[in-house]
Amino acid sequence: MLLPYLNEELIEAGCDEAGRGCLAGAVYAAAVILPKDFKNELLNDSKQLTEHQRYMLREVIEREALAWAVGICSPKEIDEINILNASFLAMHRAVDQLNIRPQQLLIDGNRFKKYPNIPHQTIVKGDGKYASIAAASILAKTYRDDYMNQLHLEYPFYAWDHNKGYPTKKHRAAIAEVGTTPYHRMSYNLLGDAQLTLDF
Repeated sequence: MLLPYLNEELIEAGCDEAGRGCLAGAVYAAAVILPKDFKNELLNDSKQLTEHQRYMLREVIEREALAWAVGICSPKEIDEINILNASFLAMHRAVDQLNIRPQQLLIDGNRFKKYPNIPHQTIVKGDGKYASIAAASILAKTYRDDYMNQLHLEYPFYAWDHNKGYPTKKHRAAIAEVGTTPYHRMSYNLLGDAQLTLDF
């Protein structure tokens, strides 16, 4: 069972991101403030849920959260400032948009770049421990999936509707065959080990 809060006295926003390990597309982050008494038996880390469950929960979260927002950092920005900083920036952008100002941020992971004037707590595997972080993981994941599905219509060869930009064999083979798109992260090792076998 997920914990409802870290500190009952404070307005807490859970923050998480999606798409850090992808070869293509933006990184998405979400910030969510849930009521202290929020309960949902299904709510969990987005990676533990089916696609159908994630989208079902997104509706519940958007309806019942006190505040929620999604922030984005583009592939170009990722290449310029690196993925770790881009993940933090996307989280900051999500917090910027909240219509309630949180008094504390609960961050999934072990590192974060301080948000101005709001204390934070980093929590390793936080999306499996705290409801607000789990909710943020679901919003970040589903909104990013929607975005990758849209990009797939533009560039169907890379199968982004299935791999969502992650480094699958098929995705890397497509890059090797036809090259990159404006959505690829050029600072990444796009071909992986395949680079060793391509110049035969």
